[in-house]
Amino acid sequence: MDRDLDQVHADLRSSKHLAEHKTAKAAEDLPGLGQFYCVECAKWFESEYSMVQHRRGKNHKRRIRMLKEEPYSQKEADAAVGLLTDNGIRNPSKLTEIEEQAASLKLETASPV
Repeated sequence: MDRDLDQVHADLRSSKHLAEHKTAKAAEDLPGLGQFYCVECAKWFESEYSMVQHRRGKNHKRRIRMLKEEPYSQKEADAAVGLLTDNGIRNPSKLTEIEEQAASLKLETASPV
């Protein structure tokens, strides 16, 4: 199972977060008894040789490039959706003028011709 980039970023920032992930499965169930782990790709390997070969490979290098970009924060995500957009303070007098115009249009359309 691959881990998302934001989870790997959390692993790299916090050794506690990484330790929780590593201890989630029993070592007997992991390849190489859980000795060889690539933190950046969140993958287990059978031997040190296979892990070294992986680190030289294209997929590992691509993942490293992707991890160099800082993940989006919740604040940035909210701003992209428009939740933090500030349109300024509404002018109550202008709002009532619009409501009055809307009410007069309703009266004009409701009255018989």
